[in-house]
Amino acid sequence: MTTTTPPAGPQGIGQTVRSDTHRSPLRDFLRTETGSALALIAAAVAALVWSNVAPIAYEHFWEMPLSIHLNSVGIDLELREWVNSGLMALFFFVVGLEARREFDMGELRQRSRMTVPLVAGLTGMALPVLIFLAFAAGAGAGSGWGVAMATDTPFALGTLALLGKRLPEALRTFLLTMAIVNDVVALAVIALAYSSHLSWLPLLIAAAFFAALLGLRRAGVRHGVPYVVLAVGMWVALLESGIDPVATGLVVAMITFAYPASRTDLERTSGLFRLFREQPTPEFERSLRQGLATVISPNERLEQLFHPWTSYAIVPLFALANAGVHITWTGFTDAFTSPIALGILIAFLLGKPLGIAAGAALTTWTSRGRLRPQVGWGAVLAGSSASGVAFTVSLLIAALAFNEEQLTQAKYGILATIPLSFALTWLISAAIHALSPSGRARALLGTGKGIIDLVAPLDPDRDHIRGPRNAPVTVVKYGDFECPYCAQAEPMMRQLRDDVGGDIRFVWRHLPLDDVHPRAKLAAEASEAAALQGAFWPMHDLLLSHQSELGPEDLLRHAENLGLDVKKFQRDLRDRAVVSRVAEDIETADRSGVAGSPTFFVNGRLHRGAYDLATLTESVRAAQQRASLTQH
Repeated sequence: MTTTTPPAGPQGIGQTVRSDTHRSPLRDFLRTETGSALALIAAAVAALVWSNVAPIAYEHFWEMPLSIHLNSVGIDLELREWVNSGLMALFFFVVGLEARREFDMGELRQRSRMTVPLVAGLTGMALPVLIFLAFAAGAGAGSGWGVAMATDTPFALGTLALLGKRLPEALRTFLLTMAIVNDVVALAVIALAYSSHLSWLPLLIAAAFFAALLGLRRAGVRHGVPYVVLAVGMWVALLESGIDPVATGLVVAMITFAYPASRTDLERTSGLFRLFREQPTPEFERSLRQGLATVISPNERLEQLFHPWTSYAIVPLFALANAGVHITWTGFTDAFTSPIALGILIAFLLGKPLGIAAGAALTTWTSRGRLRPQVGWGAVLAGSSASGVAFTVSLLIAALAFNEEQLTQAKYGILATIPLSFALTWLISAAIHALSPSGRARALLGTGKGIIDLVAPLDPDRDHIRGPRNAPVTVVKYGDFECPYCAQAEPMMRQLRDDVGGDIRFVWRHLPLDDVHPRAKLAAEASEAAALQGAFWPMHDLLLSHQSELGPEDLLRHAENLGLDVKKFQRDLRDRAVVSRVAEDIETADRSGVAGSPTFFVNGRLHRGAYDLATLTESVRAAQQRASLTQH
C-alpha cells in the first residue's frame, strides 16, 4: 500500500510512507493558531458588542440554568458554568496532549531541555503575582492574586503565528512549554485556592476513577468508550467535591502517551491491507482498522480529532460567555484607575516578560551555560512579551475570586492585555530585524545546540556526497529509487543549491520500501554496485529518471549505458558487502525515526513540515545562520 501526502505547492513534493508522515505534531498544532487566534478575537468583540447593546439579555442568557438528571441524581449548572468547567476541560485536554507529545517525541524528550522553560515559567508567574499584590492587596482585592499568573495559551501562540517568519520556530516550543507550566500551576491553584466546601468522599471517588484510567492504559485497552466513561465520572466527582473539574482534561491527557510508528507495525498493516484488498470481508476490514489503530498513537489521533473543535468552537465560545463587559466612559476611567485593572496590566505587560527573561537568564548563569534557551535572547524577550496576555485562565479565576464590581474592573484589565501585548511583541521583533544580519541571527537563534535526530553522523569515507566537502550545511536524504516523490525532489534539490549559493552538500542514504516498492531494494543494491566503479551519482540520476525500468535486465542495460564493466557489476550485485551496505542505511533510518521517502535531515535535524522548496530553503538558511554563529 502506498500512502502519500499531497504536494505542498507548485514546487512541493509528497512522501511515500511506511508509517505516519513526518509532519511535525508541533507544526501541525501551531498551523491552526493564526486562525484560532482570530476566531478568539472575533468572539471577544462579539461578547463586548452583545453585552453593550443588550446587557440584560447577555447576562440572562449565560445565567440560564441547564440541568442533567437521572432520577433524583443530577447536575445543575448555569450555561456559563457548563462552558467554563465542562467544555474548557476539553481545551486543557488538547493542551495536555501536545505537552505529552513534546515529552515523548519532541524537543522535551531530553529532559534537561525542560529546565529553562520550567524555571522561566515559574518565575514568569511569581513576579506578576507579586506586582498584582503590590497594587491590589491594599484595596482588599488580594484574594484575586491568581488572576495574574497564567498566560493565555491560544492568544500567546496566536501572536507568534501572526508574526510568522519574524521569529524562529523553536520559540514556539519554548513558549508552549512555559504555557503548559502556567496551565498546570494555575489549574492546581483553581483546585486548591479557589474551590470551596471541599468534600472528601467525591474526591476519593475521583481518585478511584483516575486509578481505573491508569489500569485501562496499563492493560492495553484501546477502545475509547471506557476512557470517556471514566473521564466523565472523574469530572462529575471533582465537581461534587467542590474542586473545579476543568483540570480533568489536563490530567487525563498527560497519561496519554505518544509514540512513533514502528516499521514492524507498518509492514504488518500493509499485509492486512493486501488481505483486505484480495478478500474485502468484514473480518479483514475489522482487522485492518485495528491494525491501523495500533500504528498511530492515541495521543496523535485524539489531538487531531479535538484540536479543531477546541480552537474554533470551545475557546471562542468561552470568550463569548466571559468577555462581555458593559463599557461606559465612567466605568472605563474608573477601571483604569482601580488597583485591580492596573495591577493586572502591569503584572502581565511588565512582570511577565521580566519574570520569564530573568528565570531563563538565572538558569543559564547558575548552570554556567550548560542549560540555555534553544533560541537567542532576543527571541526569548519576544516570546516573554507574547506571554503577557491574559484571558482564559485569568477570566476563570476572576469569576471565582471577585464580586461583580471587582470582576468588571478585572475584565477591563484582562482585555486590555491582548492588544498591548501584541503591540509590545511586534515592537521587539521589529527592533530585532533592524539589527545587522549577524546580530539578528544571534538574537533570534542563539548558540545553544539543538537535538540531533540523525543517529548515524555523516561519514565522508562511507557516505555518498554531492557538493563541497567542507560545506557548512549538510542535507541527508533517505530515499527510494522507485518512489515518485524522490524523483520529484531532485530538481528541487538543484534549485535549493542555487538559491543558497551552492554552500551545501547532499547525501543520499537508502530507504527501499520493499513492501510498497518491490524493485526498490534491487535498485539500491545496483547503485552500490555502480559505486564500486566510481559511478554512484550517475547511476543515482539514471535510476530516478527511469523509475519504470528497474528490473534486473534494465539495471544491466543502465550499467552498460554508463560504460561500466558489466561483468564486474553483475558480480558486485551478488556481493554480500553491497547487500549489507543497503541494510545498514535501512537500520540507521529506523533508529533515526524515519517514516517514509523522501525524508530530509538538515545538519542532523529532521526536517518537519511541508516538502516544498520554500520550506526546505528556510530550514537550510536557518542552518547556515546557526553554523556561522558557531564558527565565530
